[in-house]
Amino acid sequence: MTFLQDLAYASFLNFPLIGYLGVFSYLSLVATATVSILTRRRIAKIPMRIHFRLAYLTLTLATVHAIIALAVYL
Repeated sequence: MTFLQDLAYASFLNFPLIGYLGVFSYLSLVATATVSILTRRRIAKIPMRIHFRLAYLTLTLATVHAIIALAVYL
């Protein structure tokens, strides 16, 4: 657990890794929703496999973010 705690607050460009994971998770979520909205409103023709891949990326990033965040307090 100490490894995950050290990893969570490892600083890259003066910002901890856990912060980057949170920001990238949120951006991935917004991208997934944007693809869905653009396809549903027929503004852009984006294949559903792109939407699903973005959803898998979002789940992965959010899961890693949650595990590292919980490891800090356990």
